[in-house]
Amino acid sequence: MPLSLLAALALTAAPSHPYNVQDQVTLRRVSSPRVSPDGQRIAYVLRTTDLEANRGRTDLWLVHADGSNSRQLTSHPDGDNQPVWAPDGKSLFFLSTRGGSSQVWRLPIDGGEPTQVTQLPLDVGSFALSPDGSRLAVALEVFPDCATLECTPERVEARKKAKTRGRVYDTLFIRHWDAWNEGLRSHLFAVPVAGGAAVDLMKGMDADSPTKPYGGPEEFTFTPDGQGVVFTARDVGRQEAWSTDLDLFLAPVDGKTPPRKLTTANRATDTQPVFSPDGKTLAYLAMERPGFEADRLRVILRAWPSGAERVLTAQWDRSADGLAWSADGKTLFTSAYNEGQHPAFAIDVASGQVRALTAPGHAADVQPLAGGRILYTFDTLKAPADLFSLAGDGTDARPLTRANPEALAAIRFGDSEPFTFAGWNGEKVFGYLTKPVDFDPKKKYPVAFLIHGGPQGSYGNHFHYRWNPQTYAGRGYAVVSVDFHGSVGYGQAFTDAIRNDWGGKPLEDLQKGLAAALAKYPFLHPERVCALGASYGGYMINWIAGNWPDRFKCLVNHDGILDTRMGYFDTEELWFPEWEHGQTPWENPEGYAKHNPIEHVGKWKTPMLVVQGAQDFRVVETQAMGTFTALQRRGIPSRFLYFPDENHWVVKPGNSVLWHDTVLDWLDQWTKPGAAPSGKR
Repeated sequence: MPLSLLAALALTAAPSHPYNVQDQVTLRRVSSPRVSPDGQRIAYVLRTTDLEANRGRTDLWLVHADGSNSRQLTSHPDGDNQPVWAPDGKSLFFLSTRGGSSQVWRLPIDGGEPTQVTQLPLDVGSFALSPDGSRLAVALEVFPDCATLECTPERVEARKKAKTRGRVYDTLFIRHWDAWNEGLRSHLFAVPVAGGAAVDLMKGMDADSPTKPYGGPEEFTFTPDGQGVVFTARDVGRQEAWSTDLDLFLAPVDGKTPPRKLTTANRATDTQPVFSPDGKTLAYLAMERPGFEADRLRVILRAWPSGAERVLTAQWDRSADGLAWSADGKTLFTSAYNEGQHPAFAIDVASGQVRALTAPGHAADVQPLAGGRILYTFDTLKAPADLFSLAGDGTDARPLTRANPEALAAIRFGDSEPFTFAGWNGEKVFGYLTKPVDFDPKKKYPVAFLIHGGPQGSYGNHFHYRWNPQTYAGRGYAVVSVDFHGSVGYGQAFTDAIRNDWGGKPLEDLQKGLAAALAKYPFLHPERVCALGASYGGYMINWIAGNWPDRFKCLVNHDGILDTRMGYFDTEELWFPEWEHGQTPWENPEGYAKHNPIEHVGKWKTPMLVVQGAQDFRVVETQAMGTFTALQRRGIPSRFLYFPDENHWVVKPGNSVLWHDTVLDWLDQWTKPGAAPSGKR
């Protein structure tokens, strides 16, 4: 009997189990695909989980554009990531932490060992390669006033040896996301591949590129002639903590003249520059409204080098997520949230006409392949991401990788489907229902009611590694989520509707959405419902506790705001509350008081689990501690789960397991009397 048939029979015969958190932390994850210059091969990153080391491990893989000849390129115990093709397609540049420092390495594709390209005294955070392959642009954390690269590590070491740990600040940020401000900035440096001095392209700039905390290599690129770098930075002086004015700058690679700001007219965000294949057009993404981080990202085309601009997607009411040019320069590829899905789109450069390419699900990293086909990563609520390709007209979708065949063959998932209902003001609102694993229509099931964060976010057809409906479906819960007013993918007006109304329209949508789901799906148990949310979702849990107090059997609040007024003073990115609640608390006190959960604590009665990461400087730990204090003082059954080593998210594998065990046990306790706890505390 052929081995392939034996393997297939073995997979078929293997025992299966409902999806659980162990699956979630151990499934292999595909990311960062990069197409070779000839469009024939794809390098990508595959992450596996090292449970003993309690971290993810990343390696480089290669697959041909037709899905054949998949092979692993690196297997070093340290991380390898960010693959970038050499212009001739014969080698890959990549970042690796082998040797104890993050540096750029180079790997011959047709055989041979990787060699180290950079040997800098600082870790490389991200990088780009010039069109001719002769230079790198690397991001390094430096003190802007240092004259040499060696100055930065020397100063850091001197601080470690100092007898005092006191810090003095004259401006914000004091701390950002999950790190205290030590005076370091991410600057871009030009480095010859053949060796030579690193040139600071942002010398003297008190700004970061890539921007913090989320920016990466998509925020900078070489000019077509290789003599300059276009990069994104927020260079606004003391207004940094309340400004969303990211701009594009052009710096010569020799560093002899200061960077020149290209986007002087727009006071909102400009980012993600990408040059056309012929080098005559720079495409980038831009928002219109200053101070708003969730404004629509439009596609802008800028003639190069003259600077004449036009808005390509003025009529498209969606927010583009990444850009890639077709080989002939006639099409731009992107992806965007759209009614609970995240399709790939093709944008005609001449007319601005937009057409969707992919089936329902979550597409990203869209890029052209040889022969007019298109590459993208794709996942759904029942399948983690793999690489796919399709024809230019959106037909003939084919998987190119199967990262988890054995694991997925052993897992049973719950089926999911979207539903709609009339929400606030009678407007159509979308939601998602995920059935329990091994669903029996004759049974009644407890409900996990998930509330997304953002608030400009979405819970749709996407395989999430933190808030995955399948973890609840595998435990026997039906899962309901609602994309309330404020969510993305339904037009900018729908997103804007949450401003100055955090506890209004969204709560009404949640109430009507749960009622609609209970009416539509008779297998949902109306009396055994628990609500869960993180970030804005955590705020909403606190708001629900005082404004919908009799509805739920239990609540779960992860990193949620208790006091919107104090939340302004103890967060770091001030543009966010100033936009959401209308100015500052002293300029518009009513805006912060109108939907403030702390004003309704006297009505709280529902059991609540409170979760918090100590390194979350977006929603600080005292907000969670205050929530738990209020619950305990009122005699409400409550529990506090605290992670000293996590930020706004829980990302370490061991912590993720504890998080899910604690949350699911909490739900079981209040909706499944007599249920045995699954985890240890």
